[in-house]
Amino acid sequence: MGKLLYSMATSLDGYVVDADGRYDWSEPDEETHAFFNEYTSRFGTYLYGRRMYREMVYWETVDQETGHPEVVYDFGRRWRAADKVVYSTTLEDVSSAKTTLERSFDPDAVRRLKDTTDLDMTIEGPTLAVHALRAGLVDEIHQFLSPVIVGGGISFFPDDLRIDLDLIDERRFPTGMVMLQYRVRP
Repeated sequence: MGKLLYSMATSLDGYVVDADGRYDWSEPDEETHAFFNEYTSRFGTYLYGRRMYREMVYWETVDQETGHPEVVYDFGRRWRAADKVVYSTTLEDVSSAKTTLERSFDPDAVRRLKDTTDLDMTIEGPTLAVHALRAGLVDEIHQFLSPVIVGGGISFFPDDLRIDLDLIDERRFPTGMVMLQYRVRP
């Protein structure tokens, strides 16, 4: 049985994008990117909302570009190998292979998916993740803290939800980014 992880890079003050919708402050250097590549090899399925999917679908065709470091192409290969589920009421279709479009987030369907997969799954994007957090589906929260305070934007966590956690791992990167891995207490 796979675990469902809520995993994203955030600012130190807990935002996934700043007030202008930018997240360039969280872009990894090559060493950190190589770690991300290895880290994401545990994911057999990505769960996305429309906005996050539109950002991530870039990886479907990154191999057609030239001039990137090998870690970029490696991540693209890993991303294309995984299944993707996109939840959207407005998206008409998806433009990546191994991708399913769902019109609504169904906690029971996600539970069944967790029960039938050997690899972990990740849910990305706070707007979608709040549904999984409220339904008690998230097993672990992995926050990659970037060394920047952006002062506002879209928060990684909802304001009206309490979840007790146990720290299970941490890691520092030369850029000042820190990864915190927490297990959600039952």
